[in-house]
Amino acid sequence: AGFAMLCAGSVRLKNVRNSMLKNLLDACGAALGFFFFGFAFAFGDNGSDSTRNSVIGTSKFASLSPDDHALWVFEFAFASACATIVAGALAERCQMAAYLCYSIFLTGLIYPFVVHTMWSTHGFLSIYSSNPLWGSGAIDFAGSGVVHITGGATALFATIVLGPRRGRFHDAAGAKLDKANLMPGHSVALQVLGTLILWFGWFGFNAGSALTVKSLNESIAALCAATTAISGAAGGVSALVVNLFWVETQTGEATFDIVMLMNGALCGLVAITSGCAVVDPWAAFLIGMMAGLVYISASKLLVRLSIDDAVDAIPVHLAGGIWGMIATGLFFQTS
Repeated sequence: AGFAMLCAGSVRLKNVRNSMLKNLLDACGAALGFFFFGFAFAFGDNGSDSTRNSVIGTSKFASLSPDDHALWVFEFAFASACATIVAGALAERCQMAAYLCYSIFLTGLIYPFVVHTMWSTHGFLSIYSSNPLWGSGAIDFAGSGVVHITGGATALFATIVLGPRRGRFHDAAGAKLDKANLMPGHSVALQVLGTLILWFGWFGFNAGSALTVKSLNESIAALCAATTAISGAAGGVSALVVNLFWVETQTGEATFDIVMLMNGALCGLVAITSGCAVVDPWAAFLIGMMAGLVYISASKLLVRLSIDDAVDAIPVHLAGGIWGMIATGLFFQTS
């Protein structure tokens, strides 16, 4: 619902119906793709040798045991979120049949491959593996890399392939514009509503991931909730203030941009997702502050490169996810 409202508010009024359809297709495509193929590739066994790492799972195709039901539902939500990231970036430019095929393919094959690598007991980067890479693997507690980098990278490639919307960077004759044409969304109210729903849902993703830990569930979940709130708030304020001073130096007029506040907060949430269970609250504040700067820098870089991201999903999820994975290593606390 959060993604749907955010996308609906970020596009022009004539494209709202199309945007809503793509978000609903993501839920349908993700459920089917993850049931028939994705869950098996992500969490299936790799044969008789339980200690050997593998590239992808080879069992549980369209077959869930009673013990798998809860995990499947939780992981399906992650898969759907990954697919929906792309919906925003490609707003106003995609045929529905092609989009449904993409959604099934991403959640049924591409995303599960990443999940298996990072979260399966047989993944070579997984901290749950008996033989992780370099003896340590990589920590991605709730998906900065698995969900957000995967979705953001997919959005980047898809946006480049499809090209920008008409009139965004070129005029009717095809000549490049001196300055990119702004195409603001039709409803700030829907954008804010979507952001708030996403922020609320983030507590479920991050704190809910503590259910995978066998001990200290309550304390880990509480830490996840605290660091998530702090980083999201810091990211929003950071992006808002930096943009305020930037606009003032360019135009001489200070402007509080609510879009910067929203996307900065989302980038802060993305960045903390990887390390929410292993960093202190003070570190979450620094991660969020830096995430706001990362978002603004990546957003302006996309415009300079003439890459048209309708909702700034690439700066939020790809750039924010990369920073989140790096920050986890920088601020990790063993205690």
